[in-house]
Amino acid sequence: MRILLTTYGSRGDVEPLAALGAALRALGADARVSAPGDEEFAALLARAGVPLFPAFAPVREWAKEMIRIRTKSAPDDIAALISSQAAIIVGRQYEVLSTAAEGCDAIVAFGLFPSCAAARLVAEKKGVRYMLGTFCPIWLPSARNRPHEYPGHPLPADVTDNRALWDFDIATKNALFGEAINGLRARLGLPPLDDVRAYVYGNPVLLACDPVLGPWQPSDLIEAVQTGAAILPDERPLPEALEAFLRDGAPPVYVGFGSIAVAKEAARVAVEAIRAHGRRVVIARGWAELVPIDDWDDCFAVGEVNQQALFRRVAVAMHHGGAGTTVAAARAGAPQVIVPQIGDQPYWARRIAELGIGAAHDGPKPTTASLAAVLEKALAPETQARANAVARLIRADGAEVAAKLLLETMDRVSV
Repeated sequence: MRILLTTYGSRGDVEPLAALGAALRALGADARVSAPGDEEFAALLARAGVPLFPAFAPVREWAKEMIRIRTKSAPDDIAALISSQAAIIVGRQYEVLSTAAEGCDAIVAFGLFPSCAAARLVAEKKGVRYMLGTFCPIWLPSARNRPHEYPGHPLPADVTDNRALWDFDIATKNALFGEAINGLRARLGLPPLDDVRAYVYGNPVLLACDPVLGPWQPSDLIEAVQTGAAILPDERPLPEALEAFLRDGAPPVYVGFGSIAVAKEAARVAVEAIRAHGRRVVIARGWAELVPIDDWDDCFAVGEVNQQALFRRVAVAMHHGGAGTTVAAARAGAPQVIVPQIGDQPYWARRIAELGIGAAHDGPKPTTASLAAVLEKALAPETQARANAVARLIRADGAEVAAKLLLETMDRVSV
């Protein structure tokens, strides 16, 4: 079977597809990935041995610009921005994916809703099978959780029934994305849709997240096939300079915000909070390009490194709460401090607190005092003990399980 895995997103969206693509290829499937062509993602997929078909544009600068605009805009203006960007993404991704999917039997789409919509349209026009994938249960309709709230479309304050709120979500997605999707459908000679969410989501959905960290309770609103998280094995050694720093003292606290372009001030707040506990610091530069705040020898800055190896050597992993970073730290047994910024990150912050394997900061902009208080909880011996216990429960075979389920499930997915 030839399968195209596609996303338009950051590293947290791309790396699981590299793992899933490698697992599919190990099972004899001809898997390929369409993802942003940023240099770091090209290297990642090359390491996994999975062919890359670049998306319509690199994502790093686009994402940073979108975050910059959103932080300075009113909700209604952000909603208009989302819709205008959706039209660009749907149209241009449709062109790219039409080529990438040539000869494929199935398309599995992850990431931004407009990109998934483009994948669904390509599958429809080519008459091939399609499935949506996601890395977090909160994106799926369920009576147990509320839908994500979009700028300019707040959930009704007087409605507490989650089913009713998910109906409201249909209207929201139609308002934000309907014009872009139906506009392209008209140009392709296809009839308009009344419910773009149902079209893009389909049924069933592949939920590629760990069932301990992000458990899925069966819902009569949608069928989800859950596996463990798709983790790409990483055998790369840590840089020698980092190894020397780690050997030279007590385990440090890791600080990194991944693909989130947080303010440079975040480094100062984090370092001061960590120093208040007498701990050393490893700062991951990330897309925010964080750097040490001074030349003290208790801080070490790193670029892209093997997180799987590094997290086994730290006292705490302090991060933004991306799904990939959360599962990497949990699997390594590293207590966590999550400072959630956007999307599903508040969910992962809540989950690590509920599991007792870390602490969640209340809000995206900590002060030195507020972050130091949260870090104190993560450094507690009982948190480390609980993190060690939960680490043993995290699935290590999520990519293989997902690949097998995907091949089996595709047999019953309608074209």
